[in-house]
Amino acid sequence: MSVQSTTLDNGMVVLTHNMPHLESASLGVWIKAGARSERKTEHGISHLLEHMAFKGTTSRNALQIAEAIENVGGDLNAATSIEYTGYFARVLKEDVVLAVDILADILQNSLFDEEELTREKQVIVQEIGAARDNPDDQVFDLFQEAAFPSQPIGRTILGTVDSVRDFNSDTIRKYMNRNYVGDRMVLAAAGNISHEGLVEVVRERFADLKPNGAPAPQRAQYQGGQERLVSDHEQAHIVIGFEGRAYNADGFYAAQMLASILGGEGGMSSRLFQEIREKRGLCYSVYSFHWAFADSGVFGVAAATGESEVADLVHVMLDELKRATENITEEEMIRVRNQIRAGLLMSLESPSARAGQLARQQILWGRPIPMQETVNRINAITAKRVQDIAEQIFTQGTPTLAGIGPISNLADFQAIGEHLKR
Repeated sequence: MSVQSTTLDNGMVVLTHNMPHLESASLGVWIKAGARSERKTEHGISHLLEHMAFKGTTSRNALQIAEAIENVGGDLNAATSIEYTGYFARVLKEDVVLAVDILADILQNSLFDEEELTREKQVIVQEIGAARDNPDDQVFDLFQEAAFPSQPIGRTILGTVDSVRDFNSDTIRKYMNRNYVGDRMVLAAAGNISHEGLVEVVRERFADLKPNGAPAPQRAQYQGGQERLVSDHEQAHIVIGFEGRAYNADGFYAAQMLASILGGEGGMSSRLFQEIREKRGLCYSVYSFHWAFADSGVFGVAAATGESEVADLVHVMLDELKRATENITEEEMIRVRNQIRAGLLMSLESPSARAGQLARQQILWGRPIPMQETVNRINAITAKRVQDIAEQIFTQGTPTLAGIGPISNLADFQAIGEHLKR
C-alpha cells in the first residue's frame, strides 16, 4: 500500500493511498487556512465559509448539492481548525469523479447568496451560544486566548455574535479569494482509487484555480497568563498549560510522548489518571494534551472537579508535572511507543482517517511521512529526553491558566509557576 503524490501546475498537491480491497474511497480538499488566517475584522469567517460552501453554487443549489452525494449513498462534511479547513466526502469507488466534481464546485463556484447567508449566520449564532453554555468547550477558548492574547491564533474559531452578524457575501468572497489558492491546497484520497485517474480529474476540475498569493499568517507569540470566569456551574473546569513545541521544532515528538505518559486522553494507566482519579477520587476525568502549531504549541492538563476539591486537584496536578521532570521510566516509554505504533496501524484501516492524516502531513511537513519514519523517530527518543523536555516546558516561561465555574479556591497562575520552580 504505497502513497503517491503529484503536484499540479497550479501548486495543488494530489495524494493517494490505494486500498484495493475496499469498495469505497474517502477524499477531501484541505486548505492551509483556518482561524489564524483571519484579519481582525474577519473573526469567525473561516468557519462561516465552511458552512456557506454547501449552500449553493452557480450550477447547484443547496438541496441539489445534498441530493447529488446522497443519491449515490455518499456523504459530505467539513471542519475548520486553527490552521486549516477541510472539505471531504466518502463515496463508493465508482463515484469518485462525482465527489471531486462537487468539491471543486463548492470551492470555486459558491454564490454566497445573501438569503442563505442570513440563515446560516443565525445558525452559527446558535452554535456560539451552545459553546458558551458548555464549560468543557469554553474553558479551552479561554485557555487559548490567555496563551496567545490579541492574536489570531488566540481567538475562537466560531467568532463572536457581533463579528458573525457583520459579515456579508463580499467579505467571505474576498477572504476565500485571498486564501484558497493552489499552493495552499491538498486533495488527499484513500481507498479503492487510481492515482493517475484522480490526478486527471482534479487537474480538469481545478484548472482555473489561482496558483498562489496567500499571505503568511501572523507569527504566534506565546505569552501566557490567565482567564477566569466565575459561574454557577456545579463543577470547576480547569486547564493549566505551558508553551509547547511546533511541529518542526526539536522536542516535538518528545512532547507528544510526555503528554501520553502524563495523561493522554483515554489513558487509564497514565500518571494523572491513576494518581488523581483512581487513588484520590478528585475528579471524573483528567488528561494532558500537546497541541502543535506551525510556529508554536501548547502543552496542557485539563480536569473538572467540585468547588471544595479545586485546591487539592491543582496541587496534585502540579506535583505530577514536577515528578515528570525528575523521573520517566523505561516501562512508560515502551507503553507509549506501543500506543503510538498501534494508533498509526489502526489509522491505515480507515480510509477517512488515512486521507486526513496524509493531508495534514502534507500541510504541516510538506510531504507525507512514512509510518516507519515516525516509528523510528519515536523509538530514538529516550526516557532522559522526555524528562528533559518536561523540565523545559514546566519550569521555564510563563504558565497559562483558564478556569470556569466555582473557582474561588483556584490558585493564581503566577503561584502555579512558582510551585513548579521550587
